[in-house]
Amino acid sequence: MTARDATKRQTKTATGKQRRSQAALGNREAGAIRRRNVEKILKAAESVFAKKGFAGASTAEIARKAGVPKANLHYYFRTKQDLYASVLDAILEVWLDALDEEIVAEADPATAFARYIERKMQASRQSPEPSRLWAIEVIGGARHVQPFLRNRLRRVVKEKSRVIEDWIAAGKLKPVDPAHLLFVIWAMTQTYADFSAQIAAVLDRKDLNDSVFASATNTITTLILNGLGAKPLAAATKISRRR
Repeated sequence: MTARDATKRQTKTATGKQRRSQAALGNREAGAIRRRNVEKILKAAESVFAKKGFAGASTAEIARKAGVPKANLHYYFRTKQDLYASVLDAILEVWLDALDEEIVAEADPATAFARYIERKMQASRQSPEPSRLWAIEVIGGARHVQPFLRNRLRRVVKEKSRVIEDWIAAGKLKPVDPAHLLFVIWAMTQTYADFSAQIAAVLDRKDLNDSVFASATNTITTLILNGLGAKPLAAATKISRRR
């Protein structure tokens, strides 16, 4: 191989690496754009579906709220049903993460329930629309989420029920039905999202501020822990102060 051939080969190799690098950069940029667009669309869809339900919402309105062309919306989500399912999936992932991470066998029961209640109340405070959308879906017969309810959620509730049953067997909690305990916690915490207008009116407030949620969180936690006979550790009673 001559010096000229070697130079050509090196140039060709360098050009190939540059092209691959540019392609990789382009893919990363395209991926980032896709993530931003999908996030905007899901957020807008969450809001519109929560106000109008599945039947009343339109992809045109969701696209306008998201600030993207309708064609772009349908590039990412082929149908309104696909978009609705993705919104519900995102809501459920947040809720299940809290349950999975807090109600675990190695945790102190009082601390676990205090943390779980606080996270549920934070979700009602910071993101009320997902809870309202979920309420609309379930009240309407839960047609779009029946597979989730009958499969994944049922499995998770059974798994967490076993954890609670073990705490009861160890004398850490009073005997209760674990599934109904979870249903009660869901109802108590999600009402501050679903029925915030009612609560605000009765409390003579324009909206529910941090002090209202702090008082509500403390009340719910006290009721649940006292009802279960769970003695809170110092850490469990100071969660709100640390966060």
